[in-house]
Amino acid sequence: MRFWCHLLTLGFCVAALVAWWSPRAQADKAFFDEFVAKYVKADSENAKDRAFKEAVDKVKCNVCHEGKAKKNRNVYGRALAKFLSRKTDKEDKPKIQASLDKVAAMKVDPADEKSPTFGDLIKQGKLPAGDGQQDASP
Repeated sequence: MRFWCHLLTLGFCVAALVAWWSPRAQADKAFFDEFVAKYVKADSENAKDRAFKEAVDKVKCNVCHEGKAKKNRNVYGRALAKFLSRKTDKEDKPKIQASLDKVAAMKVDPADEKSPTFGDLIKQGKLPAGDGQQDASP
């Protein structure tokens, strides 16, 4: 009986360590909240603004991520990740806002001179990386 108790205790310890060491999602609600504060006009009567709000509400974290695993970022999320770190920046609202501004000026496809910027897409009422439902890729 004592053997089984020790084995069960060891099993719980191993499970706790695995859970503790497992990778965490790269997203942080603070980044999403700052995106919403900057770009979503919740009280607007404009149809384009309302449609954009609905699209952001629908995709939520997939504004920056794709697929089900939050470690997978879309093109917009990869651009933001160049400027922000979840570990050091999630409480730094001015840095988050400045990073959103920097990424808004970046082209969606840097190799294409005619490519719109992320900011252009947002001004048009479009999500910066499409509908947020793309297949997962790192």
